[in-house]
Amino acid sequence: MSASETRAPRSGVTPDLAPDLAPDLAGVGFVLFASLAWGTTGTAASFAPGVPAVAIGAAAMGIGGLLQALLAFSSIRACRGALRRQRLNLVLGALGVAIYPLAFYASMRLAGVAVGTVISLGSAPLLSALIENRLEGRRLTLRWASGAAIGLAGIALLSMGGGAHVETGGNVVAGALLGFVAGGTYALYSWTARRMMNDGIPARATMGATFGLGGLLLMPVLAATGAPFLDSAINFSVGAYMALVPMFLGYVAFGQGLSRISASMATTITLFEPVVAAILAVIVVGERLPAASWLGVALIVLCLVWTTAPLPGRRGRLAGSGPGFRTRR
Repeated sequence: MSASETRAPRSGVTPDLAPDLAPDLAGVGFVLFASLAWGTTGTAASFAPGVPAVAIGAAAMGIGGLLQALLAFSSIRACRGALRRQRLNLVLGALGVAIYPLAFYASMRLAGVAVGTVISLGSAPLLSALIENRLEGRRLTLRWASGAAIGLAGIALLSMGGGAHVETGGNVVAGALLGFVAGGTYALYSWTARRMMNDGIPARATMGATFGLGGLLLMPVLAATGAPFLDSAINFSVGAYMALVPMFLGYVAFGQGLSRISASMATTITLFEPVVAAILAVIVVGERLPAASWLGVALIVLCLVWTTAPLPGRRGRLAGSGPGFRTRR
C-alpha cells in the first residue's frame, strides 16, 4: 500500500464514521518485527555493563538514525520540498527521537528497570491515542481501549512478578516522570512520522529524515559519554549490534508499518517488546520468571491478537468499536 492510500479522511467525512476495516497485515508484521528486534536490547546491553546506559541509548538511536538517513538519502533529496513544507513535524519528530533514548535509559537508572520500562512502554499507546484524539479529533475506540488495558495489565504483571534482578535507583518519582517523557516522545515521533506519510512523503524519506536529524542531535551526547565502547571488543560489538539491528533495521521496519497502520495501533503492537525481553532474560541471561510474570506474557500476547486480528462481519460498522482510525479510499 502506498502512503497516499493512508491519507486522512476527506473534508466532511468524520473519522468516527469511517468503516471498520481489518488492519493491514503487512503493517502489523513490520511493527511486530521491530518489536522483536527492540526486545533484544536489554539482553545485549547486559554484555557491556561498563558502558553507561545513556551512552548505549545515544549510540543505538544516534548511529542507527544516521544510517537510516544515509540509506534514504536519495529519497530525502527527492522529497526535500515536501519535507520543507512539513518542517514543523520533522523538527518535532527529530526532537522526540533525540529525547526518547535519553529519557528511557535515565528512567531505568533512576526508578529501576521494571518501573522505567513499564511506564515508558506502557504509556506510549495511551499517549499516542491521546495525541490523535486531541490534534485530529479521532475517537478513542472501544476495541483499542480494551486491548491497551489488557496489554498494560500484562506489562504490570510481567514487571511486578519479579524474576529480573532489578536495582531500584534512588529517585523513583523522577524516574517515573522520565518514563512518561519517554513514552510521550515515542508517541510524538510516531505521530509526526505518520502525518508526513499521510502528506504523501514516502516512509523511507520520512523515517530517514526524522531519525537522521535526531541522530545528529545525539552525537554530542555520544561523544561525551561513549568512550567505554572502545575499552573492549565486547563493548564495541554491543554498540554496533544495538545501532545496526534494533535501531537501524528495527526502525526501518517500524517506518514501513507506520505507512500502513495508525500510530496508536503501532505503539500498541510494540507492547510485545517486553515479552521478548522477558523470554530472552530466561533463555540467555538465566533469569527465572514466576507464574505472575508468565501470566503477564500471556496477557500481552492476547492484547496483540485482540488489537490486530480482523473481526468477521464488521464492515460498515462505526469505527468507535473498531481497532483503529485508518480509512481507505
